[in-house]
Amino acid sequence: MTQETVAPTSDAVLDREEMMSRDELEALQLGRLQHTLAYAYDRVPLYKRKFDEHGVHPTDLRELSDLGKFPFTTKEDLRLEYPFGMFAVPQHEVARIHASSGTTGRATVVGYTKKDLADWAKLVARSLRASGVRPGMKVHNAYGYGLFTGGMGAHAGAEALGCTVIPISGGQTERQITLIQDFKPDAILATPTYLLTIADAMMKQGIDPASTSLKFAVLGAEPWTEEMRHELEVMMNIKACDIYGLSEVMGPGVAGEAVETQDGSHIWEDHFRPEIIDAFDSSVVLGDGEPGELVFTSLTKEALPIIRYRTKDLTRLLPGTARPAHRRMGRITGRSDDMIILRGVNLFPSQIEEIALRIPELSPHFQLELTRPEGQRMDQLTVRIERRESVTVEGVASAAKTLQQQIKIQVGSSCAVDVVDPGSLERSNGKLRRIYDLRPKA
Repeated sequence: MTQETVAPTSDAVLDREEMMSRDELEALQLGRLQHTLAYAYDRVPLYKRKFDEHGVHPTDLRELSDLGKFPFTTKEDLRLEYPFGMFAVPQHEVARIHASSGTTGRATVVGYTKKDLADWAKLVARSLRASGVRPGMKVHNAYGYGLFTGGMGAHAGAEALGCTVIPISGGQTERQITLIQDFKPDAILATPTYLLTIADAMMKQGIDPASTSLKFAVLGAEPWTEEMRHELEVMMNIKACDIYGLSEVMGPGVAGEAVETQDGSHIWEDHFRPEIIDAFDSSVVLGDGEPGELVFTSLTKEALPIIRYRTKDLTRLLPGTARPAHRRMGRITGRSDDMIILRGVNLFPSQIEEIALRIPELSPHFQLELTRPEGQRMDQLTVRIERRESVTVEGVASAAKTLQQQIKIQVGSSCAVDVVDPGSLERSNGKLRRIYDLRPKA
């Protein structure tokens, strides 16, 4: 079925590249991709080594499909080149450095030239504009500042769009609420689970979250479902759109969702070439519409060009709608490294969220606990989830049974369900931890 093309809202002044035809865009991609491969090969020792070992040369790319001949880049490559081995420019040309937290291993370090920073701000501005934010609006930025790319990336993009930025960062939820009431922002930037935390805290203070000045929310940095979008939009009387990015590729603004369609984030393909590969056989590049792992190649980055970076995000590529030439990402179903394999069944936290939010008695606040009871060979999954305030004891028992049955039917695996009181579980101050692996270490 052909996807309907939807015109952007009339007050949005688009970049020239947003209005290109698909043929024009792919011609631009080919030229930029040929340059990027040669640039990375000549300037980054890792890429020269990997290309040579793989038996390919930048001149082997004559058409876009030839990209599949080149080797992947992984997070482990960046860790092995720590701190600056991936940089393609001299140190004095690096205008800014960001890095991951390093909580699961050595940090991954990324750098930007002044041009990289300008391009980044432009793409975040493009994403915010697509999501309904307009010049002159006040933007409450609740993404974390610091080495994490979210806060400063979103901040620069909002300023580039011509907005007034309120740089509150993450945490300090009570202060967030005070500033939202006093400063009356038009839009908020946050992770979806942290916006939910803010809304819950408002209700505890007797404030109706739908009564604030907020009209738009641009949410990212973690997977979220259509059910979570509905929850937030109804609770806060806003339009909520997705923004996608990751530090290794650029940061937020690699893709953005259009407010007029809310049908997935358009990838800004004038700067990034996406692919989908089979999650179980990386040598297979899949066609549009087929689900798999998302892979990105940068087309314009100077300080840290990235070739076929395996994101571990699971999604699919779809035709463009609000921006017809730029393909969309389907909603991310999970990350391959967040996947729980329970008795041979693959399960993602987003699946539990989707099922739970269809049960009126249950809230969006949940945790997944993996255990292996003593003397048993099989793992046990327990879903700990908060009830809604008004739910009775009888309602709790019924909701727990329904959730357990629906997980068994839709996911194909049995689990335990523990419905707990409102406010019992940890709240998000940024990215929320969903999975708690309590199994004995080998």
